[in-house]
Amino acid sequence: MLRTLLLTIACFVLTAELCAAQATPYTRLLPPTSRTALIVEQLDSHQREIDTGSQSFYPPASTMKLLTALAAKLELGDQFRFKTLLGRADHDLILHFSGDPQLTTDDLKQMFVALKQQGIKQIDGNLWLDNTLFSGYERAVGWPWDILGVCYSAPSSVIVLDENCVPGSIYTQKDGNTRVYIPEQYPIYVSTQAKTVSLQQQKQQLCDLELRSNHENSYRLSGCLVQRSSPLPLKFALQNPSLYATRIVYRILNQLGIKLSGDVIVGHPPKPLQQVLAYHESKPLVELLDTMLKESDNLIANNVTKTLGHQFFVQAGSFANGTEAIKQILYAKAGIDLKSAQLVDGSGLSRNNRMTANQMAAVLRYIWQNDTSLNLIALLPMAGQSGTLKYRKSMRSSVVKGHLTAKSGSLYGSYNMAGYGLDKTGQPQVLFVQFVTDYFPDDQEQTVQTPSQLEQFEEKLYRDIIQMSQQKQSYLSSIK
Repeated sequence: MLRTLLLTIACFVLTAELCAAQATPYTRLLPPTSRTALIVEQLDSHQREIDTGSQSFYPPASTMKLLTALAAKLELGDQFRFKTLLGRADHDLILHFSGDPQLTTDDLKQMFVALKQQGIKQIDGNLWLDNTLFSGYERAVGWPWDILGVCYSAPSSVIVLDENCVPGSIYTQKDGNTRVYIPEQYPIYVSTQAKTVSLQQQKQQLCDLELRSNHENSYRLSGCLVQRSSPLPLKFALQNPSLYATRIVYRILNQLGIKLSGDVIVGHPPKPLQQVLAYHESKPLVELLDTMLKESDNLIANNVTKTLGHQFFVQAGSFANGTEAIKQILYAKAGIDLKSAQLVDGSGLSRNNRMTANQMAAVLRYIWQNDTSLNLIALLPMAGQSGTLKYRKSMRSSVVKGHLTAKSGSLYGSYNMAGYGLDKTGQPQVLFVQFVTDYFPDDQEQTVQTPSQLEQFEEKLYRDIIQMSQQKQSYLSSIK
């Protein structure tokens, strides 16, 4: 009886062709030009309900963070912390940065306060900002040039302050101009030549707000902005974190009355750190991963990746050795073969990342099998309740809300999801991988109030995943 019940929604022992055919009710809701890989698999039996496109390569987007989180858990451990050190080397002072993605200006200031409390009010030599723990590019290959000024693509640098991101706002004005505001504590420069227009003018002129930036942390806004009654919040990704930190350090020294005979210099100190005078530790890794997964924080993901490269290969961390470390760690410690995957960064922001749905399913299965020790599933966003899934339209219904936990990922034309369907007690019963790429609906869709094709696809898929997750439990409960 149980078998008959489950066969109504699954393809337990059917051929691969029939399993792939099970995806048709979902994929037909998408534009015909879209490419889709779908896996839906019962966790207790390994049997695939749906399996289509699972061996083809797709950009994982931010579902890539599942790989980064798992590798970090296995290699670094929950209590790993980034440590920023301030110490002495003869007459010089050294500020040794570790890539702490959440280090703030206030954290840095407190280290210099501790220095002054030790009676140090004069630095006779130079103050070195040691940036040697990471090497190579601060932006991965495949990051588009047109998003480098916004904070979700903040550079992955070893010197990080304030998440390498500065808040601001732009105001429209009645005279057709705009003005911009940046809080004075942030040492960047922003100007605006953008014009205030009506919505009709904006459409006629095909004119959008544009941002240009340079290595001096100077930004220029241009183009058009539709008239607003309130300011438009903005966030500017630092283009030169080292210059930003240098300016901040000079400001802190001046505020605290600490005199510097030499200069603030970024680079490799001539002598190693001899005595630590003050330090700052980040939150433990498990808390950083919670933020990384729930909020899809790219900076945490990329700096954790470079740290993995540093720790695993005992050399300066980079995107290249960090992504290779992820592959080797997952193969050696979890038996997950990612040899064929093309991994370029740890966040999924690069358009050059490629992996298969089968590889992602292997990651999900390992996490579920070992979650007693990993405790990773609890860090994932919950449908309609937390993180990036809290306001997702396809997850707002009472049927889906709270019954699915997953990591989302989106890039231009790609809309992905990887996670678990939960039973009525909140336990994972089904794993699923959704890779949708080349999704370009008709422009008409944007003007219609009905759900988009993607929303219809996701709503049907997620409802059925939850039904699969809870059907077995319902039957077992009925026979008790």
